[in-house]
Amino acid sequence: MNQAAEPIRFNPWDPDFRSNPYPYYKPLLAGPPQLLDLFGPVALIARFADVSAMLKDYQRFSSVESRPKDFVDQGPFRGAKTMLFADPPVQTRLRRLVARDFTPRRIRDMEPRIREIAKDLLDAAARKGELDAVKDLANALPVMVIAEMLGVPSDLYPQFKHWSDTVVHGGNTLPGMPLPDDIIKSADELRAYMFEAIERRRTNPGPDLISALVAAHADGETMTAEELLAFVVLLLLAGNETTTNLIGNGMLALGQNPDQLKLLRGNMELVPRAIEEMLRFDPPVQSTVRRALVEAEIGGTVIAPQTRCFAILAAANHDPAQFPDPDRFDITREPRDHVAFGAGIHFCIGAPLARLEAGIAIGSAVERFPNLRLKDPNAPLNYKGSYFLRGLASLPLAID
Repeated sequence: MNQAAEPIRFNPWDPDFRSNPYPYYKPLLAGPPQLLDLFGPVALIARFADVSAMLKDYQRFSSVESRPKDFVDQGPFRGAKTMLFADPPVQTRLRRLVARDFTPRRIRDMEPRIREIAKDLLDAAARKGELDAVKDLANALPVMVIAEMLGVPSDLYPQFKHWSDTVVHGGNTLPGMPLPDDIIKSADELRAYMFEAIERRRTNPGPDLISALVAAHADGETMTAEELLAFVVLLLLAGNETTTNLIGNGMLALGQNPDQLKLLRGNMELVPRAIEEMLRFDPPVQSTVRRALVEAEIGGTVIAPQTRCFAILAAANHDPAQFPDPDRFDITREPRDHVAFGAGIHFCIGAPLARLEAGIAIGSAVERFPNLRLKDPNAPLNYKGSYFLRGLASLPLAID
């Protein structure tokens, strides 16, 4: 059967679809963007060129109000503007105010501490005699880094992780259905904690990121109290979950491709290139959403105003028109632009930190354990969170 004739199936709320969406992307990559009715009009944008064009065209495809109404009203941001869900000039102002705290130099200065945390986590795994790449490393490292940046006490790290995991799970709520009570409760508790932390820094600032954000201003501009709270919450959720998933998905790709693991172990200088291939091959963010403001054409398909548009990053990263042999995991692949971190004005501001953390975590594990491998290559995989943020719940590895 011709690939273009294959039926289109796209249901991010179906657990079977979420467990392995990649086969369903192939028909989407075979032709122009598809239009369908999925709890309202939806456009599926999958090809690399089309996804890139949409993400760079905020004048016609808006990030504002791209979330379900219940998530806006009761989710972690409560309708406040964030860089993720805003367009210029609001997005430009917010990004400018926080950009100084995410410069490459500032990220590089964090490297010794990140290496120290990774070493401590791997030491603990060595004492146990086994390593769960998700529970022992991927879950712990990013939340510890973000929490330290924010000035959060270490005894609250597990609580932060619980709040983060629960809120992210809200992405599985069917459109039109109310958010479950536990998700609203976690969002409330996270916001309450962050509100109090921000207020304390107003009168007693410290060397942490919250204090820097409270004091941030550029050309006379500042963040409102609501914007500051929303950004700190966004930083925890995005900086924690996406990097966790990058580490877990990357370790799985190495475990399922022992030849690539062996190659990396023999040449650790390949770590940066391996991280880029992990981002391309199984990105932690599968899709992002825009809403068409006007009638617009993308890739030969005319999209009506107010259509919800899924820019499927993971599909674009497997587009054979952009990446030769895209379904092969190859850490020696010549780097080409992928869209794992988005594109255009919304390109992830935390990308350098995510790359650094993943490189240290994965590189350190490979170096520390010469016999690192999947504990059971045939064990079923259990994915947590939502379709949009793809990550494993567990990944047991043998280290003997």
